[in-house]
Order: sequence, then structure tokens, then C-alpha cells
Amino acid sequence: MKGNQKMQPLYKRVLLKISGEGLMGQKAFGMSPEVLNRLSLEIKKIYDLGVEVCIVVGGGNIFRGAKEASEGISRSVADQVGMLGTLMNALYLQDFLEKQHIPVRVMSGLNVPQVCEPYMYRKALKHISKGRVIIFAGGTGNPYFTTDTAAALRASELECDALLKATQVDGVYSSDPKKDANATRYGTISYDEILEKDLRVMDLTAITLIKESNIETIVFALKEENALINAVCGKGTFTKIKN
Repeated sequence: MKGNQKMQPLYKRVLLKISGEGLMGQKAFGMSPEVLNRLSLEIKKIYDLGVEVCIVVGGGNIFRGAKEASEGISRSVADQVGMLGTLMNALYLQDFLEKQHIPVRVMSGLNVPQVCEPYMYRKALKHISKGRVIIFAGGTGNPYFTTDTAAALRASELECDALLKATQVDGVYSSDPKKDANATRYGTISYDEILEKDLRVMDLTAITLIKESNIETIVFALKEENALINAVCGKGTFTKIKN
């Protein structure tokens, strides 16, 4: 992007939440190399601005624990399989980011030492201080908690200034814009309003945690070029959620 040097980030440290489905592109399953390459380029833009970047990635492109549990598999087992799916996505994303010459570490809530580091709070802070991007995989390491909750937890622990939630739509709407032509997008909305209107931006646990931590959430669509850097710099189209 030409003129990146003129962009002024509003946040020093952010956590980017990416859904597994957002990595599929036009595929019905798995990861799209084209999407991963474009995503790594978008992350590099904010990294080059000096923004400290943490990432939580979902696993819905590989396995959805809650859905599978509803079809008869033990919820604990299904969630563990889903957490392993997030680890696969994290390793792929790490490889693409390293191709952009960005130092990256994958830290997992599950202990898989052959492929990544276990999550440790102080070690994560050390990575950030050395200018490394951290990809958090394995959710919280526990069943029954979504990757949205994992994102809220890691953002709170590491005192991030904002949680950037990349979705398929460009913000929070009064109803599903894909089903309701009269749905309206909120420019800014409070966490209390999100809860009162039951807008389902994130699960209740995630919203409650991020609200208590007083961290802003930016909901935006990652599909547009420069969407991430625009969200970090307060430009473009998005919804800001705050207290």
C-alpha cells in the first residue's frame, strides 16, 4: 500500500481474531493459499507501522466441535479435535507470515511441544518485547470455550488496546444483513447494548470478559484490500464496540 508511512495507528498492541471459515476462500474445506498469502500481506502492513500483533485463529474450516457434539460425539472430545484444527491453521499462517520476513511464534493452549510452544504469559510478553507476532492456537486449552473467548482472554491477559474481529460482514448489524435487507450497521455500539439486543457478535463469555477488561472491539470485513490497516488506523467501514 502506497503511503503506509502516512497512516497513524490508533492502537499500539492488538489481537486479531480470525475465523477458520475465513481461511477457506472459495473452498468447501481446509485452507486457501491465496487467502493465507493475502492475510499475511495485510498483517505485514500493520506490523510495519510498529503495531504489536497477536492472533487467535479458529478451526471451523476443519472441524466444528459444537456442531459435531450435537450429532452424538462427546462435547469434550469434539472440542479437543476442534482445538487441534486451530493448531493446523496456526502453523500454516506462521509459514506464510515468515515468507513476509515477519518473526512469528505459535503458542498453544494444548501442549504439543514438537510443533509449537505451550502458552505461558511471561513468555508471550517476552516475544512481544522482541517484536515477534504471536499466533495463539488451541483455544483456551479447555473444552466448552470458543475461540472468541480465547481471543478475549489473551487480549485481556496481554493488555491489548483493541480486539480486531475479522468477519464476513463489515460490522455489527441490527439483524443478519444477508437475510434482512433492512438491517442497519452500527458505527459505534456499547457492550451493554450488544447484550441487551442479543446481537450475537461473540458468545456471552467473550463479551463479558472483554467488557470487564475495557478493551475496544473492532468488527470489520477482512475481504477488502487494506481492511486491516484501515481498521487499526480508524478508517474504512467497521463497527466499534466499547464501554
